[in-house]
Amino acid sequence: MTSTAPEARQGQDAGEQHGPEPTSWQQRLRRFGHSPRPGIGLRERLIPPYTRPGNQLWAVLGVPPLLADRLVRWSAWGGPLLVAAVAGVLRFWKLGSPHAVIFDETYYAKDSWALINQGYEGAWPKDVDKLILNDPSQVPVPTDPGYVVHPPVGKWIIGLGEQMFGFTPFGWRFMVAVLGTLSVLMLCRIGRRLFRSTFLGCLAGLLLAVDGLHFVMSRTALLDLVLMFFVLAAFGCLLIDRDWARRRFAAALPVDEEGVLRPDAGVAENLRLGWRPWRIAAGISLGLAFGTKWNGLYILVAFGLMTVLWDVGARRTAGAVRPYTAVLRRDLVPAFVSTVPVAIVTYIASWTGWIIRNDPDRHGYYRDWAATDGRGGSWTWLPDWLRSLWHYENQVYEFHVNLTSGHTYQSNPWSWIVLGRPVSYFYEEQNGCTTSATGKCAREVLAIGTPLLWWAACFALAYVLWRWVFRRDWRAGAIACGVAAGWVPWFLYQERTIFLFYAVVFVPFLCLAVTMMIGAMLGPAANSGARYELGLAKPDPSGERRRTLGAVAAGVLVLLIIWNFIYFWPLYTGTPIPEDSWRDRMWLDTWI
Repeated sequence: MTSTAPEARQGQDAGEQHGPEPTSWQQRLRRFGHSPRPGIGLRERLIPPYTRPGNQLWAVLGVPPLLADRLVRWSAWGGPLLVAAVAGVLRFWKLGSPHAVIFDETYYAKDSWALINQGYEGAWPKDVDKLILNDPSQVPVPTDPGYVVHPPVGKWIIGLGEQMFGFTPFGWRFMVAVLGTLSVLMLCRIGRRLFRSTFLGCLAGLLLAVDGLHFVMSRTALLDLVLMFFVLAAFGCLLIDRDWARRRFAAALPVDEEGVLRPDAGVAENLRLGWRPWRIAAGISLGLAFGTKWNGLYILVAFGLMTVLWDVGARRTAGAVRPYTAVLRRDLVPAFVSTVPVAIVTYIASWTGWIIRNDPDRHGYYRDWAATDGRGGSWTWLPDWLRSLWHYENQVYEFHVNLTSGHTYQSNPWSWIVLGRPVSYFYEEQNGCTTSATGKCAREVLAIGTPLLWWAACFALAYVLWRWVFRRDWRAGAIACGVAAGWVPWFLYQERTIFLFYAVVFVPFLCLAVTMMIGAMLGPAANSGARYELGLAKPDPSGERRRTLGAVAAGVLVLLIIWNFIYFWPLYTGTPIPEDSWRDRMWLDTWI
């Protein structure tokens, strides 16, 4: 088995005291579980090694050592690809069903079709959905501009699927399903890098693959799954950048006569990290994120702060006496330039179709505002398209903050984590159902997370926060940042009409939190010597029993989550089931 527990990893960031004597604040926190780490090699703190399965596992399976080495190397990509393949099969299975325009697909499917055909959204006539489903070739794209309240990136992506497969349910859901599948692959790799364990990385991806909310959103032409994809991509890019920067420090620090890497204040405070392409890639991803929905701006701020603090930790670990001052001098400006301006340029570029299409009789909404109603003023030296775009954005902002009209499925963000009020995207009642006691069958697509996964995540988040605060574990802080960036901003708009499915943006981080908790449940293998080698503790003879119990508990939890996903499968896919079976799945009254 792989040594997978968080304690068996060099997981804490460099904000810790590594000396033999704990400081006073650490002594006060001991009652809450804080324990300062014994000395670990500087190279291992900067570049934690990846774990690998123990020899006993391969021996039990009868795998020769040479083949075992190859399997370990292949598993780094083979495992994530296998999990992603399973997720893809699930998401593409009968993707065009139900053959209907469900929930807000009525906006985004049509806006995407207009974007891909003429570069801007049109004003569609009412009750056109049935005509589109019957024969989309008979429905012309309206040339009159339509007023839309979300940026165009997500709609461009949905439109790409329509361009390939037609103006049909399968066509407008295709690219969302692709991004949903790729996000599972990304989370496997992100989890592997975060926990330094292929097993835990694949487990995180598997949990995402069987989360009901992510699954439903992957099969529906809405914008939130697209937003989640780019947020997760940005997080992965910043994670790679973090490792890249720490490797630079490890390469620059001096080595003593015994070949041991030593901290050096001069190197730690003055080393210029130079070109950081992964941070620029993160900036592009974040620009695409808030080019899909505006709440991506909050994530840009949170991730920007997180990556700067990671630089502080790296310089402190390398030996900086004043790491914050060093980051202020060396890293802050490059970090800002490679994320914020890059994201803004990416966002503006996403409006290219609206900008360049300015014919007198064919143009986007408000595209001619600067030349008509917006003439005059103190900003006339700016290009007309930029002034028009700014006015458009201002009007959209006013719409969003004042959106307080009631909706049957609206919910408060406090209830999201416990799945208080899911959203029904599609519901159909069928009579003459012989397998039902009531003679009726129900067919529904319900946007709800896998309940056992989300309820386990409540405990996992508490564990993550404890581990971040009292164990100084940077990984826990990164997971908490991802959850907070996607969730906390909605508490500022509790009077606004908001929905549970907005939470899909932080579902991957919930899966990472549950994975981290499961890793702690598993614990390190007693016979692997991992804890002893890392200076964490002497080998415990009772460790094998503890690990066995932990493995059983973790396995039962994962199997229950998978079973729960299978049990709710009909509600995720719109599969007809007897009405009494449908009611059996309504575990809470608020789900109806």
